[in-house]
Amino acid sequence: MKIIIHGGFFSESDQSHEVKTAKQNSLKEIAQKSFVYLQSHSAFDTAAYAVSLLEDDPLYNAGIGSQIQSDGIIRMSAAIMNGDTQRLSGVINIEEVKNPVFVAKGLIGEDDRVLGGLGAKQYATNHGFENFSTEIPQRRREYEAKLENGGKGTVGCVAIDKEGKLAVATSTGGKGFEIPGRISDSATVAGNYANNFCAVSCTGVGEDIVSNATAAKIVTRVTDGMSLEEAFEKTFEELKMIDGFAGAIAIDHNGNLFHKDSYPTMVFASFDGTSFEVFS
Repeated sequence: MKIIIHGGFFSESDQSHEVKTAKQNSLKEIAQKSFVYLQSHSAFDTAAYAVSLLEDDPLYNAGIGSQIQSDGIIRMSAAIMNGDTQRLSGVINIEEVKNPVFVAKGLIGEDDRVLGGLGAKQYATNHGFENFSTEIPQRRREYEAKLENGGKGTVGCVAIDKEGKLAVATSTGGKGFEIPGRISDSATVAGNYANNFCAVSCTGVGEDIVSNATAAKIVTRVTDGMSLEEAFEKTFEELKMIDGFAGAIAIDHNGNLFHKDSYPTMVFASFDGTSFEVFS
């Protein structure tokens, strides 16, 4: 059993040492809580749980603390994928729910498993998700300043459970000040993908991640026999060709963990029940 999570990127130029330390402590705590949860739950359930904790922390650009789009409205996207069943479900540009990842998870048993906009919100309302504003004052100030300090951030979790099953979940509050209706990578197989061999969650610039098909490429290459590290190296070399801004976390079916970013520093933490690795 292992878990790895990410919380987007950290910029030395626009975030303080205090924020960096807060993110390190937060990620370590969430990784540990999620590992404890994994003891009695599947990788699929744990991935959603971990991402919900990240959505609930205003340090990150997902759920509470999501970025505001150019028309002043927050729209969020999230997805989850069960590596064992190879089912992905997600929501795109959903408004006014606390935890988009739980709405995405709820869709896993539906025939129509990826919903957008008003349809996603209506589904959430019909299934008992209450209206909830995820806006915090800091994000409004950034919006009013045209996001001078806006980050390229998404949150995600990859987990492998005691049965060796893999799952991934990813959630984002967008890039900030984008054109309304813009779709990120998070609810696509480019940013969130898993099967029985590997699971990957990405963060960064969604357009770059989609153009490179990053998560799907890594998983496919591991499935075809590459090591996890080799799959990452080849995929990120291809990302360089478009000067892509991305980071990714992954676990393979042997329990190997790997992470990489094209423009440091992606914030992440992993825990295997004994030792932590936290970004520095």
